[in-house]
Amino acid sequence: MHPDNTEKWLPTSKKEMKALGWEQPDVILFTGDAYIDHPSFGAAVIGRILEAEGLKVAIVPQPNWQDDLRDFKKLGRPRLFFSVTGGNMDSMVNHYTANKRKRSNDAYTPGGRTGQRPDYATIVYSNILKELFPDVPLVIGGIEASLRRVTHYDYWSDRLMPSILVDSGADLLFYGMGEKSIEEFVRLIQRGVPVENLTTIPQTAFLIGNDAKYATKKEWDEFELSSHEECLKDKKKFARNFMHIEEESNKIEAKKLVQQVGSQKVVVNPPWPVFSEREIDRVYDLPYTRLPHPRYNGKGTIPAYEMIRHSINIHRGCFGGCTFCTISAHQGKFIASRSEKSVLKEVEKVTQMPDFKGYISDLGGPSANMYKMKGIHEEICRKCKRPSCIFPSICKNLDTSHKPMLDLYQKVRQNPKVKKAFVGSGIRYDMILEKTGNKETDQINRQYLREVIKHHVSGRLKVAPEHTSDEVLKFMRKPSFKLFEELNKEFKKINKEEKLDQQLIPYFISSHPGSKSEDMANLAIQTKNMDFRLEQVQDFTPTPMTLATVIYYSGYHPYTMEKVYTARNQNDKREQRKFFFWYKREYRKSIISELKAKGRQDMIDKLFK
Repeated sequence: MHPDNTEKWLPTSKKEMKALGWEQPDVILFTGDAYIDHPSFGAAVIGRILEAEGLKVAIVPQPNWQDDLRDFKKLGRPRLFFSVTGGNMDSMVNHYTANKRKRSNDAYTPGGRTGQRPDYATIVYSNILKELFPDVPLVIGGIEASLRRVTHYDYWSDRLMPSILVDSGADLLFYGMGEKSIEEFVRLIQRGVPVENLTTIPQTAFLIGNDAKYATKKEWDEFELSSHEECLKDKKKFARNFMHIEEESNKIEAKKLVQQVGSQKVVVNPPWPVFSEREIDRVYDLPYTRLPHPRYNGKGTIPAYEMIRHSINIHRGCFGGCTFCTISAHQGKFIASRSEKSVLKEVEKVTQMPDFKGYISDLGGPSANMYKMKGIHEEICRKCKRPSCIFPSICKNLDTSHKPMLDLYQKVRQNPKVKKAFVGSGIRYDMILEKTGNKETDQINRQYLREVIKHHVSGRLKVAPEHTSDEVLKFMRKPSFKLFEELNKEFKKINKEEKLDQQLIPYFISSHPGSKSEDMANLAIQTKNMDFRLEQVQDFTPTPMTLATVIYYSGYHPYTMEKVYTARNQNDKREQRKFFFWYKREYRKSIISELKAKGRQDMIDKLFK
């Protein structure tokens, strides 16, 4: 493919539109990311979905919001609507570290350059478009919009913000994975239905006057959350809201949520049913070039693309329900898996890329080992509102057999052009080591671990125990650290038997709600005893719509209303983080002094003697 042949991409300029013979696009998408035509990038997926519906779709990536706004005007007015996404990450997470320092690079921009998108990108882009084209319908989606759909805590301004619909002025919000919603929206808007009447599309949210009448579906029960104003006055009400939001997000038959904000109310319609195999295959089988747009030639590599260029996503969703993670809030807890045929077709496509050297960087998903997993009896799942299918224990109704993955991995290995297919996504080892009571399943799951270690690891297997304290792990909805110790033994044993020399790389979080300095000191002692020098570590960053963030802001656990300690100021957070690096000389004095002050000479002895 010639690098300057832009006709295989969605157009990004007037010139590219002219080359396609277009006078006017039907839809213009604005995104905070560079335009990479790959199924891992939301704007590309939505663009290709709309194109498959027969629409002329143009993309404006990373528009300049600080000049005369020519990027917002250059393609003119779309025939149908504007669509805005902040990009693959919340723009604030993209810009700032856990201690609120500006990041020095942006993985979604050529050359990793910063400053190519504004803070709160979805709001900024939407406001500009509404001012320039007030009568053109505007819809928003992507993770930034999705997780800010109702009152949420914004860590960077340290305040509660109302639904992003209020500040953006958008007509409609698509939350979660937006393919079905935008298809339905397009079908109706092309029929001439005014955007303000589109109030019955699942998985959308909109603003309406408090007393306004609007169409809804009679099978949708309604649940009213505490208003934005009540949340501002009472942290307990904000915390309790989250419990209801999480429960409804994790149900097959969910209620419609309503929340008052001033003289209006936000209406959040229930989600669509889980994607069928045919529906998810269709998304991944669209004609992506899998490449960055030629406009970036010579402008430096795009780090996020480099990471995923030869990777393949085999499923969506995650039933782990970790309290610090947004995956289930955005993708849902029920797994939508692609067919083997669709995955193998994509493997073949990757092997034909000119720069492919025989290595698939990741054959996985949000969690590597949930492919094809679902409830044994769907009627039990229908009544369930558990936020996690595997905590506090693995649900007896969950089929955790890893056989479909073993079969798929084997078929990928059989492709003569594939030297190795790595599993780079995090593996939930609790589902491998847990005794299910089914001898065959337990045997297959152990076999899966061996296969991954033997064939699908690049010398380092990354897993996420997150903490060593069982009390903190309960807050995280993660299994006991004893299970990680069992994994470590099993990992060493398999390495020895297979004559391999690989490393297990554990991932940990400091300053998570419930974690105190003594817990971090214990973490240092336990990992030291296991001969780990930690490198994959992170300070807890509160992000919208996670249970841990709600605890961080409110001080209360939404389900029990118990008070929970959280390290809130930067000094306390730094004090926790230093325990990861107890072996570095610059932290030794400070750690000893803190533990002495707490009367914990026993811990000092265990760490330094």
